[in-house]
Amino acid sequence: MNNNNTLIVGSIGLDTIETVSDRKESILGGSATYATIAAGKSASVHLVGIIGDDFPINGMKIFEESTVDLSNLDQKEGKTFSWGGKYAEDWDNRETLFTELGVFNDFNPILTDKNKEVPVIFLANIHPLLQLSVLNQCNKRKHVIIDTMNLWIDTEREKLKEVISSCDVLLINEFEAEQFTRRKDHDDQGTVLQSLGPQNIIIKCGSKGARLYSGHRVDTVGVFPVKNVVDPTGAGDAFGGGLAASIANGETMIESIINGAALASLTIEGFGIDTVYNSSIDEVEKRKEHLRTTLNS
Repeated sequence: MNNNNTLIVGSIGLDTIETVSDRKESILGGSATYATIAAGKSASVHLVGIIGDDFPINGMKIFEESTVDLSNLDQKEGKTFSWGGKYAEDWDNRETLFTELGVFNDFNPILTDKNKEVPVIFLANIHPLLQLSVLNQCNKRKHVIIDTMNLWIDTEREKLKEVISSCDVLLINEFEAEQFTRRKDHDDQGTVLQSLGPQNIIIKCGSKGARLYSGHRVDTVGVFPVKNVVDPTGAGDAFGGGLAASIANGETMIESIINGAALASLTIEGFGIDTVYNSSIDEVEKRKEHLRTTLNS
């Protein structure tokens, strides 16, 4: 097994996305999809997910290109998870038009023996009970990165705390951090979240970049100046995938955040996965060079 193996667990879906200027139907989406495509640029990805019998052939080809292991990609009779979202002109407000779980309703991964031994695990945004179930099967984990969302903070707070206590990197956006900690100050939020167990807290602050709380140190990374935002869907998942890949490659936490931020900036320049999937390593590196200049500035 390669040294940079990364297990990615999350949703795989078909998205309908509506913006002020365009609308796309049934395009490849889901937290695990964006994370896998981003991580697959530089790491060996083992994908864990579930799809229906309506999943497109081109989607399977993309997964085959972006991963080294699809043994835990289950295909079941029924419809693939689907989601619809509509963005306002300022991108800040997103309205969910519909959510249809399909086969994702039965998602309960039983890892293959090979996948149980993958050392770096990225648990994308799924129910905390599923995250715990996967963690309990991983017997050689070195790094666990988890992402979450406001829904689980509201409905599964205690289980979410249990997951957080088992990870060493927590990804959370600034609104979720305030919601979870009931603190407004970012530094206070970082302290509260670290007290639950993780060594590293990354608070994603949208256009203001990201803040890393590691030990007693606080570092900030800015954003790449994107000229034209087309679709912000999946940017946070691409960030997480890029972060996990760099951690698997033995890079520092700051360099891992920079890789995640570069891939997130590519994601928002096109609909769905298009831009990040088609981006070259050179383009990612160019963006990372710029992002290094924003460190603690």
